[in-house]
Amino acid sequence: MKKVTAAFFDIDGTLYREGLITEIFKKLIKSEIIDSQRWYNEVKEHYVKWDKRIGNYDNYLLKMAEIYVDAIIGLHETQVNFIAKKVIEQKGDRVYTFTRDKIEWHKAQGHKVITVSGSPNELVREMSIKFGFDDFVGSEYLMDSNKMYTGEVIPMWDSDSKKNAINSFVKKYNIDLSESYAYGDTAGDFTMLSMVEYPTAINPTRELLTKISNHHILQKSINIIVERKDVVYNLNYNCIK
Repeated sequence: MKKVTAAFFDIDGTLYREGLITEIFKKLIKSEIIDSQRWYNEVKEHYVKWDKRIGNYDNYLLKMAEIYVDAIIGLHETQVNFIAKKVIEQKGDRVYTFTRDKIEWHKAQGHKVITVSGSPNELVREMSIKFGFDDFVGSEYLMDSNKMYTGEVIPMWDSDSKKNAINSFVKKYNIDLSESYAYGDTAGDFTMLSMVEYPTAINPTRELLTKISNHHILQKSINIIVERKDVVYNLNYNCIK
């Protein structure tokens, strides 16, 4: 069977200009599923630290994900799907120009375009439909036999989970990683970037840049994209020692 070239995309901070979990979090507060006081009591501290650039952005997102897990316990699948669709309908175009254009470029080349994201699978599915991804995987929030959320989650925001997901896609589509691409922005995307021949870090966090500079795994050049306002800066980091 012919080998396939793929392009793997993270969503939060790579395609979408923030974290999708923040948008669904706001919707759940507006719907009174999450008590707004939980933002002030549990999330605000992490947000303020990140906003002042003295804290870790991942800690801020993980705290919201933790509350999200608790909030959807007992909700039916249809409720969360409805909210997820509304989030993407209203916010789905808030993306980086570079990444949006790259998705279209890969499609034009006939590449398999796949998103591997730490956001809830319901949101990732809607973004996948909107931007025409060939396949997707996100964090899976488990349900019981009645399609009610249990509070259990299979995460997709860490490096090991993303590595396993890509290996599954490789088997599913006969992907040639030596001809493939990946796009990410946080330390959780590091293994994804290291597995392909053509990695690109988009607005990378300090943690991701530290991993890139401290490991020789990449043994290749990595593009670093910084997009600010309507300007895209393309840098190159040579990881070959």
